[in-house]
Amino acid sequence: MKHWFLDSEFPNSKPENARFHIIPFPLEETVSYMGGTAKGPEAIIEASSQLEQLVEGYGNPGRLGMYTAEAVNIEQKTHSAIEEASKAMIFAHACHAIPVLLGGEHSVTNAVIGFLHTCYQKGEVGVLQFDAHMDLRSSYEGSELSHACVMRRVVESGIDLFQVGIRNYSEEDLAARQSFHVLSYDASYLYRQKDGGTSLTTLRLPDSFPKKLYITFDVDGLDASLMSATGTPDPGGLSWWDSITMLETLTQGRTIIGMDVVELAPNALHHTSYTASKLTYFLMGLASKRSS
Repeated sequence: MKHWFLDSEFPNSKPENARFHIIPFPLEETVSYMGGTAKGPEAIIEASSQLEQLVEGYGNPGRLGMYTAEAVNIEQKTHSAIEEASKAMIFAHACHAIPVLLGGEHSVTNAVIGFLHTCYQKGEVGVLQFDAHMDLRSSYEGSELSHACVMRRVVESGIDLFQVGIRNYSEEDLAARQSFHVLSYDASYLYRQKDGGTSLTTLRLPDSFPKKLYITFDVDGLDASLMSATGTPDPGGLSWWDSITMLETLTQGRTIIGMDVVELAPNALHHTSYTASKLTYFLMGLASKRSS
């Protein structure tokens, strides 16, 4: 392996000794606008060599052990690649580790469904989604595994979903949100809260939402001024500190059992890859304090 996560600071731990299993999944199958997500996992891993060991407020998660697995084979059929990624997440769980899936387009999150159904009871885990889009279409451009449908597959499988930062949607998305009782803090709502003087630290997930969380973070949830290296860099998104605040407040009193960071399409502006890498490491730090 050429690089592993934070290889400037830590060895690549053995799977059985690692608290985190980083699973690169360079899928780029259904991208509908700008391409490049196949290079996302590698860029996140390479940029991680510039990170410091400490995560402010959350200690040194790297010392808990990090194992970077070989990338999921994307030369096979998409269904098979998703199954392979799901098995890698199940293996992480068997090692008492937290899986950290690095995309690739958001379709990689389809692997989470098999992982949750295998390792957890129905209703035990909810998905917390940070994104510019709902991704609740039934199909898109002829594919039910499209990045635009991944959250539809999640809710259809009986997994609860809460969305943060949404600011683009179709009529079909809105209908699905209502039908599957998906709750949210959309980007416009968060803006109005801050504009009205209400602190985002007061926001919470509903008490009825599962106490165990899987976090999926599409980097286009971040504002385009911060994250231009994605298929659809979108204005009106989350700032860095909005994202950190929402992650901290919405996970209070809950356990993080897994996560993914997806849709990075690296470009010449290397700060974007570094931002995605720092976000990934922050999520590990947060999970280290929000895990059983």
